[in-house]
Amino acid sequence: MNTKNYVTPYGYSELQNELRQLLHDERPKIVEIVRWAAGNGDRSENGDYIYGKRRLREIDRRMRYLVKQIENAEIVNPESQQQLTRIYFGATVAYEEENGVKNSVQIVGIDEADLSKNKVSWISPLAKALFKSEKDDIVKLHTPQGTKKIKILMISY
Repeated sequence: MNTKNYVTPYGYSELQNELRQLLHDERPKIVEIVRWAAGNGDRSENGDYIYGKRRLREIDRRMRYLVKQIENAEIVNPESQQQLTRIYFGATVAYEEENGVKNSVQIVGIDEADLSKNKVSWISPLAKALFKSEKDDIVKLHTPQGTKKIKILMISY
């Protein structure tokens, strides 16, 4: 994973916060539980020990992932892209589907994507279809159900 990890300033701070929380809060608690459980004798049937070791592996794996994401982060501030008329990373796009349904999404980094908050990853099919389009353009979005036409109503950063 030596490619750039495009991320908004908010997404970057969230990655750092999660790493900090795992490193300083959660991991030390689990280490203490494992240390206590190991002192209880037989480890083969010790649930606290077995679960704790498994949880430590999960935490360490997540921390390695977060460190790589932070190292490869390319912070793109949408607020510095004020004069753009085309859709790029960080844009908030309002669009209308051909059936009249209106939606709005923000194009964000991979780790920030959350459809419940209308945030889509910059590598998603929707974002790829929208990139470099302008207001009032009609773009084609290829979905498993077929091709949809989308009209871009508004672009903001």
